[in-house]
Amino acid sequence: MKTKIIIYFLFFSLTVLGQEKLNVYFDFDKYELNEIAVKKINSWIAQGKNYQVTKLYGFCDWKGTNSYNDTLALKRVTEVYNFLKESEIDVKKDIEIRGFGEDFEQSKIQAENRRVTIIFQEKSESSAIEKETEAAKIPFKVKIKTAKKGDLIKLESIYFFNNSAKVVPKSEPILYELLCVMNDYPKLIIEIQGHICCKRPDQYDIISTARARTVYNYLIRNKVKRERMTFKGYGVSRPIHPIPEKNSQEEDDNRRVEILIIEN
Repeated sequence: MKTKIIIYFLFFSLTVLGQEKLNVYFDFDKYELNEIAVKKINSWIAQGKNYQVTKLYGFCDWKGTNSYNDTLALKRVTEVYNFLKESEIDVKKDIEIRGFGEDFEQSKIQAENRRVTIIFQEKSESSAIEKETEAAKIPFKVKIKTAKKGDLIKLESIYFFNNSAKVVPKSEPILYELLCVMNDYPKLIIEIQGHICCKRPDQYDIISTARARTVYNYLIRNKVKRERMTFKGYGVSRPIHPIPEKNSQEEDDNRRVEILIIEN
């Protein structure tokens, strides 16, 4: 009972301090993030607010021993922590991480007890100034809204596994943001363009096409009409910097996916 009272006090304090929380739920006896949990975190990230995660609390249902559930709760916390770091979310250096196992006021719905609670806050204006360059970036939705026919808009922060068309998990927020834009602007018609780096212009490479197709397929799976989109790979035929590139930054600039506005 004493432990439960302490937890209630913690969450009451969060409300007083103006912090917010996000709950993500796990399958029974599992600590890996499932598809629903990943989508929930990515949807939260895609809101684009200036978040800082300050606490991570892990919980389990009542099945199993206390010691087993304590360990499982911490594994769930670790899984969420690693995902947030890979997604480049600002996690406080002295973040509070705790696993409560089953020692809390359990919900009658057992699925609600298998969770990690992400405690976060929007960083103050002074903290945001420290990242002036990032804050100055125009949101993707605004770029689309103001774009004209023929404009090219780069998909920022989209990354693929090496020599592959598979998107790394931290890139999913920008895909979700593109999906939201396609839903918000039903007259928008685009060409998805893939570009790669590091090869001679006379070398043919199918990866640029495959990466453009990956973005296209993501939108198709999420009910965007095929007639609103095409995709094409340009290999190294349209580099931002001459090939061979001078450094890794130039390689990153050349290795990109862009959206060509056909109709808006």
